[in-house]
Amino acid sequence: MTTAKTPAAASPDTPQPHPRRWAGLAVLSASLLLVVMDMTVLNVALPQLSADLRPDSVQLLWMVDIYALVVSGLLVTASALADRFGRRLVLLLGFTVFGLASLAVLWANSPAEVIAVRAALGVGGAMIMPSTLSMIRHLFTDPRERATALGIWATMAAFGGALGPIVGGALLEAFSWHAAFLVNVPVMLLAIVAGLFLLPETRNPRPGRWDLPGTVLSIVGMVALVYAIKHFGKDGPTDPQTWVPALVAAVTLSWFARRNLRRPDPMLELRLFRGPAFTAGVVTALAVSIALAATMLLLTQWMQLVQGYGPLETGLRTLPEAVGAAIASPLAPALAHRIGARTVLAGGLALSGLGLLVIWSWPGTLDYWAVAIALGMVGVGLGSLAIASAVIMAGAPPEKSGSAAAIEETSYEIGGALGVAVLGSVAAAFYRTHLTSEELAAEGVTGRAAHVAQESIGGAMDLAHEMGGAGARLAAQAREAFTGSLEWTSVAGGLLMLAAALLVWRLTPKDLDLNEVEH
Repeated sequence: MTTAKTPAAASPDTPQPHPRRWAGLAVLSASLLLVVMDMTVLNVALPQLSADLRPDSVQLLWMVDIYALVVSGLLVTASALADRFGRRLVLLLGFTVFGLASLAVLWANSPAEVIAVRAALGVGGAMIMPSTLSMIRHLFTDPRERATALGIWATMAAFGGALGPIVGGALLEAFSWHAAFLVNVPVMLLAIVAGLFLLPETRNPRPGRWDLPGTVLSIVGMVALVYAIKHFGKDGPTDPQTWVPALVAAVTLSWFARRNLRRPDPMLELRLFRGPAFTAGVVTALAVSIALAATMLLLTQWMQLVQGYGPLETGLRTLPEAVGAAIASPLAPALAHRIGARTVLAGGLALSGLGLLVIWSWPGTLDYWAVAIALGMVGVGLGSLAIASAVIMAGAPPEKSGSAAAIEETSYEIGGALGVAVLGSVAAAFYRTHLTSEELAAEGVTGRAAHVAQESIGGAMDLAHEMGGAGARLAAQAREAFTGSLEWTSVAGGLLMLAAALLVWRLTPKDLDLNEVEH
């Protein structure tokens, strides 16, 4: 790793790097790690949380969805506020909100209260995630050091996603589901103290006038878009809950885009998309989120409900992804310097896509060894994509780093929503068509009970348990149907990532060198 000394190659026009930049990076990376972990911990905690609070299907959907809705709606506004009033200020406020919301779970004893806690966590997450990325752009003025720092930042993001189920499983083995939230509190407290001493304050020196109409348009448009995407997966394209918010999103976001393209001081700098490298980085973020959000959610359920692993064992069995990412991520910047950022970006997407196809193509019945191989390949692929953030930030001048960070994080949020909605719909459709009403009736399951069994594998397994020995065949049918849904979802995700790899290869300039880009 580059040392903390001032880079000798820095040009006279390049600002001097901050003397505590590496310590500051540790604070930013640790906070990002926790936020990303918190997003995946819920996957493991859902079965225990559902058994305790007994939410209905709508409440369960909101528990999962509200975080992404709030984050998506506030990302652009939070980034603009950070550019204007100070990135450290907004980041520390985000730490505070995230910590207080996590502590509030002690008083959450109903589905509605958990939904409120998740919404407050979304507010904190929207303030934290883009602020960490844009601050790195200002802490590290030397391009070579910045590429390394962004690689570490991306490593923490990938590692947090893989570590979440492990930490969550360990906590759930020893404590109640509340512990999955409470673990955030001491870390956020330490992050606030460390941030006050180690992070400098930075802001856009020429922020321009605050765009209040643009703020309203961005919040309404993004919330409506993510809401429409999620209800598309649940209710289909003909339900008013899908097309009404979709129409609202189309109108408000089009208006927002036109407004930003016409203003000399836009709230979100959409002109960054004129750079093909920037666009390639955003496509990478979007494709990864779409392909993996639903697949990883299904995998953790498959391990617990089909394979019968406990929460901790499920978390530990996701380790191949974490190990692969941990090995590949630190090597990605140097590899990009040697063989080109284009090759590393496109190659990482292709390897992850092939990893997902392993789940579908495994001969015989799907077992853990197939999943372990797939997760290892996905992890290495994700590790090589650590330079995606560096590619995005390389395409943005320092004063527009907030916009670049907001666009990247919005891509991840929209991608996650699209993945769960669209690929989740593929999984749900396969599950329902392979657990038919006729098959259920043959087992004596009809009416409301049949609907519950077809709604989710968790409902089917609960019903089979209540039936005792007579429910063994129902449980086997539900496991087989759910395994098939996982396999076909993996096919869709894998093909998407392979297609994205081709697009990224075409978009990324062949001679792009992240160690030489400077503004």
